[in-house]
Amino acid sequence: MRLMLWALVLFAISAAVALAAYYNNGTVLFTVPPYTVELAFNIFIIGSLLAFIVFYYMVRVMIGLLNVRAHKAQQSMLSGLHAFLETRFDQAQKAAEKAFRLTDAPDIKAINAVIAARSAHRQGKVAQRDQLLAAIAGQKTETDALRLITEAELKLEEGRYAEALTALQALYSTGGRQSTAVLQLELKIQEMLQNWDAVLDLVDVLSKRKSADQSLISSLRHTAHLQNIKKYSTDFKLLKKYWQEFSSEDKQDSQFAAAAASSFMVLGDHTWAQKIIEHNLDKQPDTTLFRIYADCRSGSVSWQIQHAEKWLVKYPNNAELLLTLGKLCAYGELWGKAQNYLEASLSIEPSYPAHLALAQLNEQLGEQTSANEHYRQGLQFALKQIDG
Repeated sequence: MRLMLWALVLFAISAAVALAAYYNNGTVLFTVPPYTVELAFNIFIIGSLLAFIVFYYMVRVMIGLLNVRAHKAQQSMLSGLHAFLETRFDQAQKAAEKAFRLTDAPDIKAINAVIAARSAHRQGKVAQRDQLLAAIAGQKTETDALRLITEAELKLEEGRYAEALTALQALYSTGGRQSTAVLQLELKIQEMLQNWDAVLDLVDVLSKRKSADQSLISSLRHTAHLQNIKKYSTDFKLLKKYWQEFSSEDKQDSQFAAAAASSFMVLGDHTWAQKIIEHNLDKQPDTTLFRIYADCRSGSVSWQIQHAEKWLVKYPNNAELLLTLGKLCAYGELWGKAQNYLEASLSIEPSYPAHLALAQLNEQLGEQTSANEHYRQGLQFALKQIDG
């Protein structure tokens, strides 16, 4: 039915055109000085229709050519992605570069440039990688972000940490909230650069994001604090200020306490070291802190012995604490107590340090035979541990 209606409409139009042409005797005059062209109106109408038809089909051909170009670009892009994911980087680079040349859309060009650049990077083609990334610089904010993140990742892999950080700082200058992945990328870069204050700042931000790897965040935070304590271990004022800024929870961390106390002792301030150790051990036992406390010479050895004996009530049969008490008593010239504590430590857990302390004590007491025996046993114990 619809076909018949179209046929009737076309027939009516044809009849109308034929009648109009038959009865129309008008002309069209074109004047382009010094020339003048006169055409019958019917010829002008027919010529215009033919020109329109020719123009229409030329446009269709051009659109078709553009579609073919876009199709080729799409196919090359997909081929490049496929090859990249299969680690066929040489083919991935060729396909992505072809797609880059065929497309004019900035977003698509950027994606292909990045695929080609990453493929070139995997092949060690650094110059080609950098050229591909430079080709999409400054196009759009979104594509620039893609370029800068890629540049930071690749330069991090290459060990060019300062340049990787510069790329991220350029990304930050565009403003906006950065993704967790970008912040974790900077965290890795700052860790490699050993910028521990920056690591701590990033850790504080990432600890509030559920998508971040919290175990990694916690580990890096711990490392950063330990490294900063080490960094400030040559300056008493800076170390004291840094320790005082620790939270009460962090001050209770035995590793932080041990590192800080050891640094204060190296700086010659045994009083601060003693306070840190005692504050920590009053809450919980720790082998490392017991060991450091034995070497803490603050000048108040009698107080240290009394304090350590209180710990012994809380932590009985602790071999390291008994060894510490033995050393402190020996330092305070309480020879009998020193020997008792050292022998008690050995009876619970034989160790090279306990044998060595007893050997030195016996030497001071003039008992060279006993001293030699403990030196021998201590050496045997040490060699056994090395062989084990």
